[in-house]
Amino acid sequence: MTSRAVLTAVAALLAALVVLLAGCAGTPPAGPVVPIRPVPAGTTTLAGAPVAAPDTSCGDPRVSLTPTPPVPPGAMPAGSTMARIVARGVLVVGVDQSTVPLSYRDPRTGELTGLDVAVAREMARAIFGDPTRVQFRIESAAQRIPNLLSGSVDLVVQALTITCERKRQIGLSSVYYDASQRLVVPRVSPVTGIADLGGRPVCAPLGTTSMATLQRTRGADGRAPVAVGVPENSDCLVLLQQGQVDAASTDDTILTGFALEDRRLEVRGPALGSEAYGIGVAPQNPDLLRFVNGVLDRIRTDGTLAGIATATVGSAAAVPVTGAYAG
Repeated sequence: MTSRAVLTAVAALLAALVVLLAGCAGTPPAGPVVPIRPVPAGTTTLAGAPVAAPDTSCGDPRVSLTPTPPVPPGAMPAGSTMARIVARGVLVVGVDQSTVPLSYRDPRTGELTGLDVAVAREMARAIFGDPTRVQFRIESAAQRIPNLLSGSVDLVVQALTITCERKRQIGLSSVYYDASQRLVVPRVSPVTGIADLGGRPVCAPLGTTSMATLQRTRGADGRAPVAVGVPENSDCLVLLQQGQVDAASTDDTILTGFALEDRRLEVRGPALGSEAYGIGVAPQNPDLLRFVNGVLDRIRTDGTLAGIATATVGSAAAVPVTGAYAG
């Protein structure tokens, strides 16, 4: 072999070694594979100045417009909002579809069911004499008021807490269910209440009074929880199950549903605030609001509302005996 051939062979060998060493250097050391757990779409961490104290400028926000006398189904006053609904043929109602036990799809039938759904059907029964004459529009908590203001729904029956701030934007009925805000955590968690959650991630739905209350709270160490906002109530359940938050905080009715769906979870701690549910009505339709209040009065008095609550939530204890009215 000539010296030139030897040099060529050596160069080829060196090049091969360089490639081999580069490949070895680029190979990561073996180790455990960490699963990627994506968060639900729209999840956001809220930071900034503390939320202002609740607005009390309207006095008692539970006071609604005085009901109109009942009228037979199908005999709505000419020119009224109810008469326009009758002419259309259906009542359009905004609801959720994934919040057990308020409004969700029955996995066996695919049909919407729950407390809010049943109350909405009673409104359709009062207008048409037929509880099935209702068209449900699925919406997130943050879409409830915009949908009313745009006219895309007639009513919102979706765990809508009555507040002065909301009453400045829309009409709100008398209370049909008195919930309260609490926490849900894994059963193995040492957390006993909000005092244990300073600086720790806690989930609540965006656009809700629960989120505002969560942002105002402080743990025993003086720090606020890290508020993690999501579009849907069920998104909080997902984050909790994946270990991406330490707790979820919203209405106890919703949290009880979480615990029913996942027996590893438990509702804990004292109430963080009152969550009195009212039916939302567009502000330009006070006649419909008075009509809704009349229907609520009737189904409270005849036991229909208590029966709905018992069948869906499991108890009628949080159903008010009467409504509060003025004007």
